[in-house]
Amino acid sequence: MNHADRAHALLSASGAHRWMNCTPSAVLESKFPDTTSEAAKEGTLAHELAEAKLQNYVNTKEFSKRKLTNRIKKLKENELWQNEMDGFTDDYMDFIRREALRFEATPYVAIEEKLDLETYVPGGFGTADCIMIGGGTIEIIDFKYGKGVPVAAEENPQLMLYALGAHEKYNFLYGFSEVRLSIVQPRIGNNSTWTLSLDDLLAFGEKVKAAAAIAAEGGGEFHPGDWCRFCRAKAQCRARAEENVKLAFQTERKPELLTNDEIGRFLDQGEDVAKWLKDLQEYALAQCLGGKEVAGWKAVEGRGTRDWVDMDKAFEIIIASGTPQEMLWEKKPLTLAQVEKVVGKKEFATEVGDYVVKKPGKPTLVRESDKRPAITNKISADEVFN
Repeated sequence: MNHADRAHALLSASGAHRWMNCTPSAVLESKFPDTTSEAAKEGTLAHELAEAKLQNYVNTKEFSKRKLTNRIKKLKENELWQNEMDGFTDDYMDFIRREALRFEATPYVAIEEKLDLETYVPGGFGTADCIMIGGGTIEIIDFKYGKGVPVAAEENPQLMLYALGAHEKYNFLYGFSEVRLSIVQPRIGNNSTWTLSLDDLLAFGEKVKAAAAIAAEGGGEFHPGDWCRFCRAKAQCRARAEENVKLAFQTERKPELLTNDEIGRFLDQGEDVAKWLKDLQEYALAQCLGGKEVAGWKAVEGRGTRDWVDMDKAFEIIIASGTPQEMLWEKKPLTLAQVEKVVGKKEFATEVGDYVVKKPGKPTLVRESDKRPAITNKISADEVFN
């Protein structure tokens, strides 16, 4: 499948988190062009590689090793190809092999399966990366190549919609009562699996059906939240602007000092303010550059940088005037991450993994729902007595 040519429904499964929480957003953002970033194109390339490897694993006769090699060779011609994609898609395949072993017998596997979601979402459809069915269980596995935000499988509306579509398509052939949803996000080491009953999935189906009926007509109330992140209307959305201005300029605070509970609440409420201002600035700059006026603002040339017209010729002149060549160059090793990228993840681990140690990261503030263990500067009794 050509992943770049995938169609998108008005109420897309990938955007379900957004239009279920803010029902008018789908119709509103349909007025904006659906642009593609370089990161998205990179993800598309990685998905095509992952699909080729999965086809070879599941349909070895039809998609032989030779065919896989030729396919990978073709993908490597893409300007966005990175050697690390090979290792990360291998991680995806390792996860699929482990999941396949959880079934009592070899499961039925569907790859890049287009699913009809019309029963629940008007005009809805989606494409699941991998579906496994067997022994009363159906599993939806989704490959995420992004590394910005960890994606959880638990109550993930995109995967739950895929599961509903798979139920519609396969339930008459394979009866099942258990549903497993899995996310594989190898670039940040995030593998997430959540299990629910078919009854719970169908209950979600009724919930999403009600929200989709409203969203398809652009009805309901605007409800800004973290789901605004990928909305194409996020910069101009009036509801988001009014909510963030209200949060940013709250002044009715009587106590001189905030309590920790209040600080936690403000951090939660104000999380989108900085993102909103950045989105607003980027939109205003684009408007100014396009020749349109934004009251009180204009686009100007930023601080410039100098560059050589002909560095080699310039160095020849400097060296000829008496400056040693060694003074014009510095020898500098690549970073560990850069070396791993050049060598390849698996080869790096095999060849020099014993020479790498992971140092603890700098303390950072995250939401309580984050799966990493909390740390503190408080000394425990064990540490004192040891």
